[in-house]
Amino acid sequence: MNQVSFNAFLSFLTRLAAIKKSFYSYVFKFIFAAKMKRRSIYIFMALTVLAVSIISCSEYQKLLKSDDYEQKLIKAREYYEKGDYYRSTTLLDDLGNVFRGRSEAEEIHYLQGKCYFGNGEYSLAAYYFKTFSEIFPLSNKVEECDFMAAYCFFLLAPSSSLDQSYTLRGIQELQLFMDRHPKSELRDTVNILVDQLFFRMETKAFNNAKMYHDIGDYKAAIIALKNVLNDYPDTKYREQAMFYITRSAYLLAQSSVEEKKKQRYKDTVDYYLAFIDRFPESRFVREAEKIYSQSLKYIN
Repeated sequence: MNQVSFNAFLSFLTRLAAIKKSFYSYVFKFIFAAKMKRRSIYIFMALTVLAVSIISCSEYQKLLKSDDYEQKLIKAREYYEKGDYYRSTTLLDDLGNVFRGRSEAEEIHYLQGKCYFGNGEYSLAAYYFKTFSEIFPLSNKVEECDFMAAYCFFLLAPSSSLDQSYTLRGIQELQLFMDRHPKSELRDTVNILVDQLFFRMETKAFNNAKMYHDIGDYKAAIIALKNVLNDYPDTKYREQAMFYITRSAYLLAQSSVEEKKKQRYKDTVDYYLAFIDRFPESRFVREAEKIYSQSLKYIN
């Protein structure tokens, strides 16, 4: 291959890569390597890969337009096994109505859920997994699909700094799974997932409550932090929550009008005593003791 024809071919592949990036960008890299290293073996390999990809793409496009639904299902299975979930899903979406009421319908519905999950499209995957047990209640895959539906909502749950609607939904779906399958071998796994989601909600609630303390709205901080302790009695944030209640009460007392100060300093002392009784070795002890001594000075 001379230099002129080689460059023309390289230009042609560049344009192809822009149009069919998923197929040709890899080939383009091979050809570029061949130009740099001047080794004919790379050209041969690149042309082989290009030919296979073009044939594969052509076969797939023909299959999409075909009315041979049996062959579509066969290829959908093959693509699924190879991890090509996008192609598998595209074919399966054409087959749902065709095979409705037939024995293949169960497999198609199941594979759709698995493919969408494999593609990271958890909302769609959750839909197919959740509706699977409704459409095929006698299937031996019901337990798996019920769990996968709940697990999709677990994966959709955002970090604690964002809205926790999906987190709550995840907890509900996981608990629903255990209600339906109380003897499931996945019980321990489900409990771990539920604990993780509860912790996200605890974190969200605590951070929101502490925010009132940080912006100086101490009365709201006391109320919100108490709510955290009531809503999550086993929370890992109990030590911090009790300390910030004490600190908020002290700072509120400092900024209060004279007739309210004494009672609010008394409240601070009460909060301190409850805190130090529960966490005598807390990392907040030194500051808490200063708050206590200052509050006593005012009361006495």
